[in-house]
Amino acid sequence: MSWELWLVFVPACFALNMAPGPNNLLAMSNGVRFGFPRAAVAGGGRLVAFAAMIALTAVGLGALLAASETAFHVIKWCGAVYLVYLGVKLWRTRPDLDFAAAADARPATPLAVLLRQEFLIAASNPKAILIFTAFFPQFLVPGQPAFAEFAVMGATFLVLEAAALAIYAISGRQLAFLTRTERGQRLISRVSGGMLVGAGVLLATARR
Repeated sequence: MSWELWLVFVPACFALNMAPGPNNLLAMSNGVRFGFPRAAVAGGGRLVAFAAMIALTAVGLGALLAASETAFHVIKWCGAVYLVYLGVKLWRTRPDLDFAAAADARPATPLAVLLRQEFLIAASNPKAILIFTAFFPQFLVPGQPAFAEFAVMGATFLVLEAAALAIYAISGRQLAFLTRTERGQRLISRVSGGMLVGAGVLLATARR
């Protein structure tokens, strides 16, 4: 891939990374609840999922998913149900008036749980692999090794995805002052939960 083509690819790709999808909403929520470091590390789960999707797309599974109505709908509905489950769970979270004072004294949500949530949300969204299938090929150079081209675009996508993750996690952290009141905590839980439920509904109704 030439530098000129790569410089066109980067802003177009970053626009996709910054779209307020389920993973970015989760990163913002985690930033509010657990702080930037944990939210950023938890985002590693999505990077693993996206790296696997890029690799699978490079070897042709993306074409299979694009062609298989059944595979598309199975993955889509699993993802939608999981998003709604997380949203309802967040919505029903009870306010904790000692949240700020006791944050260091009480057991935190295990990092493995946060990593798994990020991974499952990313892996259960068929739109992601369809983006890799439909978007990346537009930048392939005829006559060049497709795998090498995919490797460059995939690495760029993951770096930009990490940047988007950091931006959303930091944005969430700036809202942490809301956790100091019961009303603020309830607002965060219901807004975050509502957005995840909404994302699940949108995913369930998404067409190919």
